[in-house]
Amino acid sequence: MTLSPLNQRRWRNFRRNGRAFWSLIIFSILFGLSLFAEFIANDKPILVKYRGEFYTPIFNFYPETEFGGDFQTEAIYRDPEVQCLIDSGGLESCFDDPEGIIDEIKASTFQADGFERGWTIWPLIPYSYNTSVDRPGAAPLPPNSQNLLGTDDTKRDVLARVIYGFRLSILFTLVVTGVASLIGIFAGAVQGFFGGWLDLIFQRIIEIWSATPSLYVIIIMFAILGRSFWLLVALMILFGWTGLVGVVRAEFLRARNLEYVRAARALGVGNMTIMFRHMLPNAMVATLTFMPFIVTGTIGGLASLDFLGFGLPSSAPSLGELTLQAKQNLQAPWLAFTAFFTFAIMLSLLVFIFEGVRDAFDPRKTFS
Repeated sequence: MTLSPLNQRRWRNFRRNGRAFWSLIIFSILFGLSLFAEFIANDKPILVKYRGEFYTPIFNFYPETEFGGDFQTEAIYRDPEVQCLIDSGGLESCFDDPEGIIDEIKASTFQADGFERGWTIWPLIPYSYNTSVDRPGAAPLPPNSQNLLGTDDTKRDVLARVIYGFRLSILFTLVVTGVASLIGIFAGAVQGFFGGWLDLIFQRIIEIWSATPSLYVIIIMFAILGRSFWLLVALMILFGWTGLVGVVRAEFLRARNLEYVRAARALGVGNMTIMFRHMLPNAMVATLTFMPFIVTGTIGGLASLDFLGFGLPSSAPSLGELTLQAKQNLQAPWLAFTAFFTFAIMLSLLVFIFEGVRDAFDPRKTFS
């Protein structure tokens, strides 16, 4: 796909903005890795070979009986007995001394019933965001070689929760910001282009809607329907779409009487074509100027709701909940440092990226 000359100039301007370009690279790497969080931090193996067959526990449910155990519940792969069953091909003697049998199997070329011994491939971090760490001591536990960022007050690995929480925060922000921005841009464009009574009525509606206490509505809806990711997304979009209406409306009010708009009308060009093909690109600089504030505001809003206990379900990996734990456990400074640096790095990268995008769309900006 070949970019148009205008978009090529924009891309060159963005690349010449070193801070924005390198922020995009770093953010893309971090976000790309977080998309594969199940392969990086998980209490289930990535791949299991048992009696010549391959299993993928991170994608599928396998009962313990599948590996020669006694229970129909999902296999606990970190259990020494389950590990022994996999390695030995289902020997019953595993239940007598599983750790000893594992050592014996690893030290030999053991085969059971004609099958090769099994093996497992584990993620780099053998904990998921909700896995309890088996370490002695009172939680929260400090960092060590087993838990690089320590554990929280319920003995869950902090690094695993940061990886999953980072992905959840970014996906939440992308969905909310994208949909809310589309609605806000469309509403502002319609108001500014047509003006008159339509603009007047819309402004009064927006004023009333903006004065609605969103936090109270979210609390009431959660009390009725229960907390869920998509419900919170819908509510955040419902109250966030007005953010760009004002600036887009102002740009369209300014541009609707310019010569190129009058010429397009005289040539019989449709209103929608004039609005979104000719006028909207000229309003993008002002629109993108506000985008970093919307993005950071969405992340901050999610973290604030989680901090107050009115955000995502308690079982979800939440950076706001990590911040709350840092506040409640001042004797565990690693929680506060982790929460601070996670938010600082994430928000700084996003702000730098959107600043670069804004400058790339500005025809007056050039970079040497």
